[in-house]
Amino acid sequence: MKKISLLVMAGLVFLSCNNQASSNGAPSDSTATASKADTADPYKDWKLGVQLWTFSKFDFLKALSKVDSTSLRDVEAYSGQPLGGGMKGNFGPDMDTADKARIKLLLQSTDLHIVAMGVIVPKDLNEWKKYFEFAKEFNMSYLTAEPIKSQWGMVDSLAGIYGIKVAIHDHPKPNVYWHPDSVLAAIQGHPNIGACADIGHWVRNGLDPVACLKKLAGHVYGVHLKDVVKADDVNAADTVVGEGVVNWTPIFQELKRQHFVGMFSIEHESNWYNSLPDILTTIVFYNKQVAAIKHPQQ
Repeated sequence: MKKISLLVMAGLVFLSCNNQASSNGAPSDSTATASKADTADPYKDWKLGVQLWTFSKFDFLKALSKVDSTSLRDVEAYSGQPLGGGMKGNFGPDMDTADKARIKLLLQSTDLHIVAMGVIVPKDLNEWKKYFEFAKEFNMSYLTAEPIKSQWGMVDSLAGIYGIKVAIHDHPKPNVYWHPDSVLAAIQGHPNIGACADIGHWVRNGLDPVACLKKLAGHVYGVHLKDVVKADDVNAADTVVGEGVVNWTPIFQELKRQHFVGMFSIEHESNWYNSLPDILTTIVFYNKQVAAIKHPQQ
């Protein structure tokens, strides 16, 4: 882990970007889908990262700095977060060339990787193309999205062309994708569309996360690690993962059974201005869960 100041590095990047504006960014880990062969080692291939919405009260550079202060190297970004560090734009497809170059150099310098971005809801073909081109430029593995039903075929086709999967996210009711059946409907006949399983939202919706995962077996591209204080309540507050009502052990066991290959994005929508300690607690909890699955008690 490279513990450096991202704000200081941003200044160095600003000075050097004229000579390196063509940087291609940090190489992607090429997150695979859950259809990987049964011989896959799920522990080696599982990632733990942070959904930057967790730090949405801060600019993009400060959010990256918070991630950099942990042991984690992977992030799921979201479009629209102010860049900071003297840059006037927001993270997303409308960034100018110079700002893109600075961010790429920053990611290389810190060994941080943007694995995914979302949740996006593009309105038309042109907007989808912009997001795919941007994701390709930053070597992302998938886009977390809630596509309009009439766009399913178009989105699947674009995902195939760009080599970037689309993971449908589940928000609470009355969102159209609140139930895994609606996600499955979008997946049918569309091999490049899968699921981003937001565990906390499923529990808010009164659903059993393990049953939901079983329905989506073979199609889970990413997971949002989120815990809540109450089940079957769409307004239930977030809490630290492992301290809420979610029963995590069978969830990890089911993902192991499925040979899931992908990223768990910590998304903590609480304690907004001082959530870093909560993230560190979640990392410890996650590592204990994985260790228990790797070495079950006899």
